[in-house]
Amino acid sequence: MRRAEVQRTTLETMINVEFTMDGNGEFSGTSGLGFFDHMLTLFCKFGGFNLNLSCQGDLEVDDHHTVEDIGLVLGEAFSKALGDKKGIARFASGFYPMDEALMLIAVDISGRPYLAFEADFPPVLAGKFNYQMVEEFLRGFVQKAGITLHVREISGKNLHHKAEAIFKGLGRTLKVAVSVQGDELPSTKGVI
Repeated sequence: MRRAEVQRTTLETMINVEFTMDGNGEFSGTSGLGFFDHMLTLFCKFGGFNLNLSCQGDLEVDDHHTVEDIGLVLGEAFSKALGDKKGIARFASGFYPMDEALMLIAVDISGRPYLAFEADFPPVLAGKFNYQMVEEFLRGFVQKAGITLHVREISGKNLHHKAEAIFKGLGRTLKVAVSVQGDELPSTKGVI
């Protein structure tokens, strides 16, 4: 079973993540940010991932440390759960709509962390969650997961719809990229 548990403790956050790659799409626990929990639920549901999150963050300051650190910890757990990467599809992409919003999500499980983020999120709050933290979460996740991720907004006006299309699309795209399709490492270099 592809599974990992990762903990991170700083002066700003205490986070524990239990992540199962081949799960049944369940999210449990809380980030302390209702909207962000909704996005993580979508990520898990459409990726078929199980995520149990325990988090204490300095939300009295703002949401930045909490969201970024969850991205870092989840990315590390994702990488550990993936293991040696033998047989994975590696690449996946798709267009994901949510009403008027349409996002392109493309991923390469390459061992090279890179985020290309072209989506417009002004500094507006959804509850206590700043929409600009969508990019910060993804940056942290990509850094520790060791993947290349492209997110491009094709269209969209409603910020909730745009964020939802990204998180659903990321889950679904990663589900395809981590699917096992053989027993060889998908690299001409022999390493990822």
